Amino acid sequence: MIDFDYEALRSIGLNNTIISRLAEAPAGRLYRITEYQRDRISLHDGVAEIHARALPRLLAGTALCAGDWVIAQANSLNEVWINHRLSPMNQFARADSPPIASNIDTALLVMGLDGDFNLRRIERYLALAAAAEVTPLIVLSKPDLCADIDSRVAALTERLPPRTQFLLVNGTSAESITQLDPWLGPGQTICLLGSSGAGKSTLTNALAGATQETGGVRRTDHRGRHTTTARSMHFCPSGACIIDTPGLRSLSPESLSSAFDDIESLAAGCQFRDCRHEGEPGCAVLGHVDPDRLHNFHKLQREVRRNQQTALERIAERQKWKSLMKSAAARSRQKRS
Repeated sequence: MIDFDYEALRSIGLNNTIISRLAEAPAGRLYRITEYQRDRISLHDGVAEIHARALPRLLAGTALCAGDWVIAQANSLNEVWINHRLSPMNQFARADSPPIASNIDTALLVMGLDGDFNLRRIERYLALAAAAEVTPLIVLSKPDLCADIDSRVAALTERLPPRTQFLLVNGTSAESITQLDPWLGPGQTICLLGSSGAGKSTLTNALAGATQETGGVRRTDHRGRHTTTARSMHFCPSGACIIDTPGLRSLSPESLSSAFDDIESLAAGCQFRDCRHEGEPGCAVLGHVDPDRLHNFHKLQREVRRNQQTALERIAERQKWKSLMKSAAARSRQKRS
C-alpha cells in the first residue's frame, strides 16, 4: 500500500500523471526529492522535509535528481530508505552525466542584458527545453545595467522561434518580479537555466525568499563569482516550486529541429535532400536566415553528432582528421618545392 496525502503533495507538484504511475510502485510513502547530493538526499511529503538514503540496488540502475517522485520506507532503526523512483514526466540532463532536474512545468531561461547577453547561448537553452518537452520562458535580467535595451530586444526578437515568450525582469525589484506570477501558481514547478552570473540565484532568492549566496560578476567576461552547483528545490509563497541548476550543454537531434524549426521548414525547398546549407546550388536556406543563426545551427549540429558518437567513433574521427591534415600539409610542401 502506498501512503500519501494528496492535498499536501499537490502543493509541491503532484498531479494526475504522477498518480497514474503509482500502480506499479511498491509499498511505502510517496515523497518528492528537494535536494540531491552525494552525501545527502532531502525528501518532502508536502508537510515536512526529511533526510533519506537510497538503496544500493536502486542507485545501480537509476540516477536520482531534484524534482523526482520516489517511494521510501523507514526501517526498524527509523532510517528512511528510498526503494523506488517513479518515471518522470520530463527531465533536464547533460550528456554522459546524471540528470539535474525532473518533472518541470516551465523552464525560465535567464540571460543578463549586460555582458552576459548571448543569442547563441539562448538558442542552446531553447533547444534543451525542447528536448525535455518543457515550455520555455526567456527572462532577460539586469535591465537596469543595460544602456541599449531596445537594440538587444530587437536582436532577440528577430532570432526567436514563433510564439516564444520573453520578459524583462529586474531580480532586485519586487514590482518587476510580479510579471512572473502567471507561471508561479500552486503546484507549478519551474526550473532556472542560465550561465553563471545571469542572475538565477538572485531571482530564486526574490521569488522564494531563499538565502543562496550571490555575488558580482568579473569585469573581464561578466561571468559570475558564485556558481550554483547544488540542485535544490525552493518553495514560493504562491505555492510554486523552483529548482535552480548549473549550466546544461547536452543536445539531441529532436531538440535541434524544434529550436531551429524555421531552418527545417526552409530546408524542405532545397534542391538537394542532403543539402548542408553551406553554399550548395539551389539552397533555400541561405539568404533567408540570419548568417549568425545559421552558423550557430551548424555548430550545434556538430555537437549533436559528437554526443551520439561512441568513444571509439570519436577516436576514429580524430585519426581521420589527423590523416587529412597531414596529407594537406604534404601537398602544400610539394607545391612550395
